[in-house]
Amino acid sequence: MDVAGNDQRGEQLLFNYCSTYPEPGSVDELLQFEKLQQDFSNQYTLIFSDNLANKSIVVIPSLTLDQEVLSKINGALYYEERLLCLLMLLRMPRTHITYVSSMPIDPIIVDYYLHLLPGITGYHAKERLTLLSCYDTSNISLTEKILARPRLIERIKQSIPVGHAAHIACFNTTPYERTLAVKVNMPIYGCNPSLVYLGTKSGSRRVFLKSGVPMPAGAENLKSYEDIVHAVAALKDMYPYLKKVVIKLNDGFSGDGNAILKYPEHIDKKELFNWIHHNLYKEIVPVAKDLPVKTFLEKFMLMEGIVEAFIEGEVKLSPSVQCRINPLGKVDIISTHNQELVGENGQVFIGAHFPASSDYSIEIGVMAKAIAEELKDKGVTGRFSIDFISVKENDVWKHYAIEINLRKGGTAHPFLMLQFLTDGIYDETSGLYETLNKQHRFYYASDNLQSEAYKGLTPKDLIDIAMFHGLHFDGVTQKGVMFHMIGALSQFGKIGIVCIGASPEEAYSLYIKAVAVFDAETAKNNATYSN
Repeated sequence: MDVAGNDQRGEQLLFNYCSTYPEPGSVDELLQFEKLQQDFSNQYTLIFSDNLANKSIVVIPSLTLDQEVLSKINGALYYEERLLCLLMLLRMPRTHITYVSSMPIDPIIVDYYLHLLPGITGYHAKERLTLLSCYDTSNISLTEKILARPRLIERIKQSIPVGHAAHIACFNTTPYERTLAVKVNMPIYGCNPSLVYLGTKSGSRRVFLKSGVPMPAGAENLKSYEDIVHAVAALKDMYPYLKKVVIKLNDGFSGDGNAILKYPEHIDKKELFNWIHHNLYKEIVPVAKDLPVKTFLEKFMLMEGIVEAFIEGEVKLSPSVQCRINPLGKVDIISTHNQELVGENGQVFIGAHFPASSDYSIEIGVMAKAIAEELKDKGVTGRFSIDFISVKENDVWKHYAIEINLRKGGTAHPFLMLQFLTDGIYDETSGLYETLNKQHRFYYASDNLQSEAYKGLTPKDLIDIAMFHGLHFDGVTQKGVMFHMIGALSQFGKIGIVCIGASPEEAYSLYIKAVAVFDAETAKNNATYSN
């Protein structure tokens, strides 16, 4: 065998392969991407409804966001594991999945998902699963890592079986994902990156205004420190009783792109502007831990942002609505949630109850549909969520749209797991989720079940604990517990969880049980270690 000759031919093929790519962001790339997306409509019509069709999904779970802000989240790299829920698509016997990650995923974690597949053996599923890794923990997005590895791009292409219709599923879409789509010659089931502005804080406010949905008083498209000063002063001038404002980066994540500013008490109106001008820098409090004000403001100048009135209320909740616009332009309301926010000012997302309160789930669904129709008219496709603030005043709920997240956010993967496991559907007219056998299901989900005591638990330890204590999903009763972000447990003491029950109370009780189990097991281990 002529090994040297083969290597030379391989290098030449790789050179030819790489040299044919259009420049990122060029007209040629944009045209090729548009063609891929147009062809995807035909693929969607012919393939998606057929569970026996030959199709492939390339999962790119890249959080292509500002990495400095993202780095403030413990175990951010392991958020890539949240889309492992898409392995449940392997229940379709002719579907192939290629899953790409920054670092290799422990086989125990993969097996944990595959054992949940109804009617499919683990062997059959593994034969149709390709796992690829960049072997790279650096502080750049996964998509950028892939783009820096032409051989990995070639492996992605080669992983697609002959005759399969293929597309990319990703967390969010940016110009990096567009470049990758063109290089692998596959469409993305997601929003065109050219429309990404609509999912920024400023873009969201423009869409809310167009769709006639109420939002907090504020100002968008702010670019400078002076813009912030003027917006903060103007809000207080218009609303004298306003106590706080929220300053938001256009592209924040999980609340960590926000900062709070409190107005001084008992200040003369004439002195207000001067106070804000001279004290704004000292009084801003970023939500992200250890993010200096200087860095926050530098990020603001770079990506721009908004200033909004902080909504007060004795009874205040943070619901969200998950929507989908398919490639044919059909708008669906697919879920509602009551988000659980923590922190001094309730800005950090840690979990969610599904569905949202029956007091208003239908109402916010109607508001979300108006917003989604506006987005559809602008060309948006894919899955996204809309966040609200809801305040109860005199037994009447008032809802304010806060932001649009054009990505698979924190409520996407729990709902996908529920749907894949139960084959049910959320009914927007009743505000309830119904399984195939006409039973209602509810869940509580969190990405932040976390404790210092949990550090050191490996994936194998987790599985042992879960099986011993019955923390698993029961396919017969269609109730139980599933874990995600398992890889983050050992280093960060952090794991995600979805608890499904026949009532909201039962779902949350499963979460309480899981916490008690983990606390007891780690206390026992620590006691043994100490002795």
